[in-house]
Amino acid sequence: MTPTAIRHDVPARSTEELEELARIAGPELELAPAELILEWAVEHFGDRFCVTSSMGDAVLADIASKVAPGLDLVFLDTGYHFAETIGTRDAVEATVPVNLITVTPVQSVAEQDAAHGKDLFRTDPDLCCALRKVKPLEAALAGYDAWATGLRRDETHSRVIAPVVGWDGRKGKVKVSPLARWTADDVDRYIAENGVLVNPLQYDGYPSIGCWPCTRRVAPGDDARSGRWAGTGKNECGIHL
Repeated sequence: MTPTAIRHDVPARSTEELEELARIAGPELELAPAELILEWAVEHFGDRFCVTSSMGDAVLADIASKVAPGLDLVFLDTGYHFAETIGTRDAVEATVPVNLITVTPVQSVAEQDAAHGKDLFRTDPDLCCALRKVKPLEAALAGYDAWATGLRRDETHSRVIAPVVGWDGRKGKVKVSPLARWTADDVDRYIAENGVLVNPLQYDGYPSIGCWPCTRRVAPGDDARSGRWAGTGKNECGIHL
């Protein structure tokens, strides 16, 4: 694969132009490999495009770094991450040729406790996710026209129609999901063939990793995301809604 140079002269587009671009590209790239989808994004958006990662593994970061070395990789540090997740982030920053950007909420955990009561993740998990994930990501994406996620259709029923390139009207940005058509087996195969970094919690019963207060181990064979917000009826933090 020949790396793509990241352009720094791509002008900002209007909301209407971005939406139309996503509408056309989604069907055209539906069957394209992840690398080609990322190449398209880098070509069209240059440095107004970034990749996000929750550090469950470094698959998307690895592919993106081969397509466009030095691409911005955004990580949300909620203040509630497992130590293993922070360790994976640090390892990615040290070994993968990306520009890692760590984003934090406006309030520290202690400040949030003082403002909303202790352990907001227990009393109002939706508000906790909004304050520590959704709003920080929206702020971090302010300078970009498009971003890529590691979202896959096989993860939950709510994600089965996720396009590889789509329009996020709430954020007013193009949302790129290069791995949307991948299965868990595809991910495992890529990891094995490319020696990709994996969060060690993946091997300890945590196939989907979020904040430690709201993530539980999953029994073999159970839905991968059943350990997220277990017992609350909640299954999304709000980023992908």
